[in-house]
Amino acid sequence: MEEVAKAYLAGIVDGEGTVTLMKHHKNETPIPFVGIANNNLELLKWIKFLVGGNICAKKKRLPHHNDSYVLNVRQDRAIRFLNEIKQYLIIKKQQAELITTKYKAVTPRTGRYTPEMLAKKYELVAEIRKLNQR
Repeated sequence: MEEVAKAYLAGIVDGEGTVTLMKHHKNETPIPFVGIANNNLELLKWIKFLVGGNICAKKKRLPHHNDSYVLNVRQDRAIRFLNEIKQYLIIKKQQAELITTKYKAVTPRTGRYTPEMLAKKYELVAEIRKLNQR
């Protein structure tokens, strides 16, 4: 990916995005997640072409609202995406740094956690959620 595209995507993530750890299914531990909400479907298709993920349509809340969409990027794909753009991030840089540097250390490949490992993972989740508070 070109440096200009990385910087542009970082601006979109800073302005319209979410960088966090969240559960995708009820019975799993939180996983890396990058979400970008926008009304421009073509923009989200371009980003999906570059980094992958899924685009979902959001329901209109009021009749005068425009159609809106969300690009969801999860797990290793989200980590790779954050590694590509984190040098250009401003607002969400700390969240990206935590996910890219600490997530793999607190997540066993087997998915089997000791109580200590699970506690460390949820400490990381709490740290990222604290950063995401307004």
